[in-house]
Amino acid sequence: MLLLNKTFQFVAIFCTLFADLSRGLAAGEVNEIVSIKREGPNIVFLISEDNSKHFMKVFASGGVNSPHIQKMAANGLAYQHAFSNSPVCSVARSTLITGTLTTRTGMHLHRKIKVAPMPEGLEMFPAYLRKAGYYTTNNAKKDYNAEEGAGVWDASSNTASWKNRPEPGQPFFHQETFTESHESRLHFPEELMRTYQPKDHPDQVKLMPQFPDTPLFRFTTAYHRDKIREIDDWVGRKINELEQEGLLEDTFVFYFGDHGGVLPGSKGYLFETGLNVPLVVRIPENWKHLVPYNKGDRPEAFVSFIDFAPTVLHLAGLDIPEPMDGKPFLGNGLRRNRLESSDEAYGHADRFDEKYEMVRSVRQGKWKYIRSFQPFYPDGLQNNYRYKMLAFAEWKQLFENGELGAIQSAFFEPKPAERLYNLENDPFETNNLAADPQRKKVLVALREKLNNWLLDNNDLGFLPENVFVNEALHNPVAYGKGFHQDLKRIIEINDWALQAWNKVRGNLLKTLREGSALEKYWAYQVAATHGRNAKQDYAAFPDWKEEENAMVQLRAIELMGILEVENPIPSLMAWMQKEEDPVAILIGMNSLVYFNDHSKYKGLAVPDKLKLKNTNAEVKRRLDYLNGTW
Repeated sequence: MLLLNKTFQFVAIFCTLFADLSRGLAAGEVNEIVSIKREGPNIVFLISEDNSKHFMKVFASGGVNSPHIQKMAANGLAYQHAFSNSPVCSVARSTLITGTLTTRTGMHLHRKIKVAPMPEGLEMFPAYLRKAGYYTTNNAKKDYNAEEGAGVWDASSNTASWKNRPEPGQPFFHQETFTESHESRLHFPEELMRTYQPKDHPDQVKLMPQFPDTPLFRFTTAYHRDKIREIDDWVGRKINELEQEGLLEDTFVFYFGDHGGVLPGSKGYLFETGLNVPLVVRIPENWKHLVPYNKGDRPEAFVSFIDFAPTVLHLAGLDIPEPMDGKPFLGNGLRRNRLESSDEAYGHADRFDEKYEMVRSVRQGKWKYIRSFQPFYPDGLQNNYRYKMLAFAEWKQLFENGELGAIQSAFFEPKPAERLYNLENDPFETNNLAADPQRKKVLVALREKLNNWLLDNNDLGFLPENVFVNEALHNPVAYGKGFHQDLKRIIEINDWALQAWNKVRGNLLKTLREGSALEKYWAYQVAATHGRNAKQDYAAFPDWKEEENAMVQLRAIELMGILEVENPIPSLMAWMQKEEDPVAILIGMNSLVYFNDHSKYKGLAVPDKLKLKNTNAEVKRRLDYLNGTW
């Protein structure tokens, strides 16, 4: 009898709920039904191309007023310390979509020569959302250096939208990119300066200290500020779409830049203007319990692109795959004090189109440490796409004319192997404190921190790209694990560049005689970093013509030119004409352009005599430049 009574009670409760539900439907209370059906919040990524935080009022004094983004911040969080791990698009986007450090997973070179496989046991993060019932859409840019695989997107196109999901109550992840702020928008003709009036008068804008004060740089800066306004208008439209559909308070909206830029010297470089992106996250009222902050807070926590995928999965209540490198900064169970203890961010830059240079950085709090492993290459080394921007070209011409001061000229000159900046006093990184005895403790600590990071993550950037493509690209993560012990030695050799020449010359010369090919390769780069200090011992160096490994030969030829022992250009051209691998040829072309533009051998290359066995798109760009047809 007791069981029967309980059954009747259950039926009565069910009928009452059904009646209430029916009345709600009759009254048009659709949003209540949607919330009942939800298993997680909606999540939207609004990504603008090529802009750092330095041009928005919400982040920087004197920045552009962006009312829609500022309103987002008032209803959410504005992160002062959000970083792309790489300052260029394909690498940054590969980091975002995989949640991995691309130097570990082989996606670190822009643009890819060949696509890298996804790490074993890992899919691009929207695939996990989709399996959990989310509708996943991308509109529309991808630009990944990894194999996408099936099942990532329900739709990816210029028309992809959450509006197309089959059921109104289905949770969604939507990613959309604003392209009108891209670098290419600053490839305008000179005529635009006469026909377009920026909202900010060019005479009134504040220039970065490394820029020459010219009408062109002022106009370019003012024009870029108008692009920030366009970003804000776009963000406002997207927020309004969500609000009009009654979805806004069930949706986390992330607005951020895909890396820094795009004024000269930002995109592609490990300065804060290349890495420190704007990030605002709007917190939906119905899911605010997932956030350990109050609306309007400005978290001090440092977050990087490796953290975005884990954060989205954690917000959705999903497990974070073990191969991901980042940690969530929003979601259930996180504590504010633990998040605020994060004050580090790492950066990496490698090949950027046809331009090679390996650079790594670490920021901790106010301190920024940059390590250049090929510091003899100037930042301004030719990259055809960069120099389509009139301001970039003018900057280079003014340098060649001798019309720039020391800070403005630094972009076109060799760099120290180590740089240390106090960003509180020097936000644009123009005053290197690495040689300051009072800062030695900070310098050494950050150097060791960076070295440990390189080793812990089996940094594949120490492999010449042709070696990487031919030997490691089939499974970069596994290769990196096997490379770990060798990498210890390679890092040790590179640290010889930071010591006095007379203390390391014996070890370096021994390595050049007895070391592995990769050890010799980097030993020559270290000698080149020491420059003229090494010249006194050049007679003790091995004869490069007797070296069997082609890449070691290349670095030996480069050293010969840097020390000005002999004109290296004929030897470089002969080396390239023997080489069959187009990736190796591209590395050689980098050296050739360096000597042709930035040495006493300037202008001596004879490109019409180069009869190459193989080329690729990047080699062709180098040839176009040398031939004056770019």
